[in-house]
Amino acid sequence: MRIQAFLLVNLHGEVTCMNPFFAYLYRLRLIERWSLMRNVVKENVAEHSFHVALLTHALCMIGNEVFGKKIPVDRAVSLALFHDATEVITGDIPSPVKHHNPGLLKGFRELESLAAARMCDMVPEPLARHYRPLIEGKDEELYRWVKAADLLDGYLKCIMEIAAGNGEFHVAKRELEERLLRLEMPEVAYFLDHFAPSFEKTLDELAE
Repeated sequence: MRIQAFLLVNLHGEVTCMNPFFAYLYRLRLIERWSLMRNVVKENVAEHSFHVALLTHALCMIGNEVFGKKIPVDRAVSLALFHDATEVITGDIPSPVKHHNPGLLKGFRELESLAAARMCDMVPEPLARHYRPLIEGKDEELYRWVKAADLLDGYLKCIMEIAAGNGEFHVAKRELEERLLRLEMPEVAYFLDHFAPSFEKTLDELAE
């Protein structure tokens, strides 16, 4: 059932509908990531979504310009922006909790699906056909670039925390590195070779 919007009078005295969709999305900045880990720099889901969009753009551009592929970059970046939108309802569930056993993971996927349906129901009808595919993320072929960027962002977070002296992230770094290698995506390897090492540097070292 589509969520009901509230009627109100705007500044011009016109009756209009108040829709909560974007107000919900703005609350992604209130949801912290890596909640079971000690962090030197805290990160919220809104920041993560921007970083994943940035990295998705980078990986797709590398794919197109370095490896001669034809990836629809803009569409992939749009998927990345909304890839964690449902967490405004579910919260960010730490990976060790989600993957503790198959039953928990299955339950989380069902919860995620219900949250996606609720988010989609908030979108006004004229816009729904555009936002539903972004929130549901069912374009599996294109979504692989978003997933790669998601893992890459986690890996970069780990190396920055370790560079800041936080040993809490050593195990996560190894696990994410292995998962990235298993993707067997040349674009990821290119990014790791050319761009990732700079994330370990201080601002003065970057400026040299």
